[in-house]
Amino acid sequence: MIPQVQLIPGAISAILASVTDTGTLTLSDRYGLLAATLDENLDECDRRSANRLLRSVLRGQVKVVNDLRVA
Repeated sequence: MIPQVQLIPGAISAILASVTDTGTLTLSDRYGLLAATLDENLDECDRRSANRLLRSVLRGQVKVVNDLRVA
């Protein structure tokens, strides 16, 4: 049985704002993105924002840290 994962409303926008402000993607941000990828009902705007964040990480524009802080 696969556990139900439910994304907190507005989470992707909050993660995007935090990453834009700090230039880092925290462990808690990554868990939020994981929840977003598992959410079949994620709207197109949030899906594009999540993809934009992941591309920024791949390009080295965003640093991935193991910090658990929440913005």
